[in-house]
Amino acid sequence: MIDIQNLKDERNIDIKRVGVKGLKYPIVVLDRAHETQQVNATINMYVSLLHHFKGTHMSRFVEVLNEIREQVNIRTFHSILEKIRARLRAESAHIEIEFPYFVEKTAPRSRAKSLMEYRCQFIGTCNDSGMDFLVGMVVPVTTVCPCSKEISRAGAHNQRSIVTVRVRFRKFFWIEDVIKLIEKSASGEVYSLLKRVDEKFVTENGYENPMFVEDVVRNVATRLSQDPNFTWYSVEAENFESIHNHSAYACVEKE
Repeated sequence: MIDIQNLKDERNIDIKRVGVKGLKYPIVVLDRAHETQQVNATINMYVSLLHHFKGTHMSRFVEVLNEIREQVNIRTFHSILEKIRARLRAESAHIEIEFPYFVEKTAPRSRAKSLMEYRCQFIGTCNDSGMDFLVGMVVPVTTVCPCSKEISRAGAHNQRSIVTVRVRFRKFFWIEDVIKLIEKSASGEVYSLLKRVDEKFVTENGYENPMFVEDVVRNVATRLSQDPNFTWYSVEAENFESIHNHSAYACVEKE
């Protein structure tokens, strides 16, 4: 059969990225507590396309994904990108993988256990110059407003917040460790299961630890800077304000 994609294109325009986007696929990632965890990922996979080719071979992306779906982790990402480059005969390859990652959490007083979901990302690009690889985590926390506490006769407004962190690094690390670092940088943690004794503790502990959105990103950045393994990071925090119809936002990025 004729390979239409390999026919010559006369428009003389290189394409930076072409491939498949929004592909839902089960993959297996590393889990410190249980060795591995099967997750349902959303995946974008692209390659560069030189101007003289009419198109790329979309089916080959899924073929490669099916071959490596049980070994997607920080250690193997470079080889995965190289495999895509080779299979599609491309100068560069780019992958974005987003997946829910579940960690068992223990309530602070009752010790009740439950699973907490975090959104994680692997983002990588590979070409002749080398590889750029980012790991991202989206972590829910709680914040209590210092200003509200200071000016109020009783109470202070508080809200759930989302902290998004992306890092570059020198050597392997566990996602769970960065999640815990982020949670310690806010007024309080979020749990799937809390009994009344836990709710009392979480509420009072947050009240004694008020933070602006600016405090949260600076706290995360300070902790990341203290670990030489992390060569670059970006930290974003969004507070879903409980007394405003808008969010408060802050961002820090290491130069």
